[in-house]
Amino acid sequence: DTMRRVVRQSKFRHVFGQAVKNDQCYDDIRVSRVTWDSSFCAVNPRFVAIIVDASGGGAFLVLPLHKTGRIDKSYPTVCGHTGPVLDIDWCPHNDQVIASGSEDCTVMVWQIPENGLTLSLTEPVVVLEGHSKRVGIVAWHPTARNVLLSAGCDNAIIIWNVGTGEALINLDDMHVDMIYNVSWNRNGSLICTASKDKKVRIIDPRKQEIVAEKEKTHEGARPMRAIFLADGNIFTTGFSRMSERQLALWNPKNMEEPIALHEMDTSNGVLLPFYDPDTNIIYLCGKGDSSIRYFEITDESPYVHYLNTFSSKEPQRGMGFMPKRGLDVNKCEIARFFKLHERKCEPIIMTVPRKSDLFQDDLYPDTAGPEAALEAEEWFEGKNADPLLISLKHGYIPGKNRDLKVVKKNILDNKPAANKKSDLINAPKKAADASNTQNEAKLDEILKELKSIKDTITNQDERISKLEQQMAKIAD
Repeated sequence: DTMRRVVRQSKFRHVFGQAVKNDQCYDDIRVSRVTWDSSFCAVNPRFVAIIVDASGGGAFLVLPLHKTGRIDKSYPTVCGHTGPVLDIDWCPHNDQVIASGSEDCTVMVWQIPENGLTLSLTEPVVVLEGHSKRVGIVAWHPTARNVLLSAGCDNAIIIWNVGTGEALINLDDMHVDMIYNVSWNRNGSLICTASKDKKVRIIDPRKQEIVAEKEKTHEGARPMRAIFLADGNIFTTGFSRMSERQLALWNPKNMEEPIALHEMDTSNGVLLPFYDPDTNIIYLCGKGDSSIRYFEITDESPYVHYLNTFSSKEPQRGMGFMPKRGLDVNKCEIARFFKLHERKCEPIIMTVPRKSDLFQDDLYPDTAGPEAALEAEEWFEGKNADPLLISLKHGYIPGKNRDLKVVKKNILDNKPAANKKSDLINAPKKAADASNTQNEAKLDEILKELKSIKDTITNQDERISKLEQQMAKIAD
């Protein structure tokens, strides 16, 4: 209760949440019914992606943000997995690239066309195979291009270079039990994990060592979550021995005692934390709750300050959290959630009430932009870099994204170097080769589209013949 009694100065004390009007929701979506504690939804300034129920295999919808209203049953999906999709994550450096992890033990990376899907997408840009059990977590590196982390029920964490399709780091002996979640720190030099053995571990993935860990972070048996904050501290949610939901703040340099620990309520929904590093606000969305609680993290006691609760009637099945650059700064919007119901997705807008129409620079410090600070190779070699920041003063205008190209390293290509003379003769040939490769790429695209149309037709044919057989049986 001390959290609530202290009235303190904060520009976020009056943040209020508001659900959008019905016609701005995405309706008639069959949200996935898989029992898995991921958020089932991922959003960026262009698209909202939602894991949906799919017969035979796994699929998710990708909708342009403006495509609100009723979504047709035949709307195309991303459907290349052979088992249910468990987690999805948009690439922070390319708004058209999304990764998915599935029960089929694979991770797939997809390139979404600029204006959204017109046909179902069955061909990923790359399939990452390395897990021996289902993959429940995917998380892109915050500052290095094409670096993706995945964690599976084989208790392994793999870090991939998506640009080459290779697994570069495999942490398969650090966790003895199921991994509940993984979070990168601000510059992506460390990760923290929460696991079923009630431990929170802080890991240096490149040195492949555990830097710090805390046993029994929360005493209860139900799932925990642990995320890095911008200052390097760690925020956790979990359950007490009496099944009360708790939140706690930890300093990784001394994990003996928490900086702060608060009991919240008794409810068995897992609390999913969403963190905004620019304002230091944490939003807690319980799965199955109908509220979002939010707290401000500061340097003074009690460190975690309760701000308010947004309540609604319907329980949430999952939640998407918009990056800062996707918000409307003219309306003093500081967060936007995409709440999943059983059959729809409802945006919820969090606003700081202000009288002035001018840009409020205290609410919008420079935020992480879409440019990667490092290339994958530089990060794997040991370099670190903070996110490259952009100003939101004039709003964010999405630029053109470059296509994700995967260059598989071919062992056969490593021929001994030819002597230099022949290289000179080959120079004009190289220019011709370049234009040939462009044409080939175009041809490839057309062939891919043809293949996907053919696949769709074959699938439909199979369905029709199955239905005919069923009809015949009924008739008999």
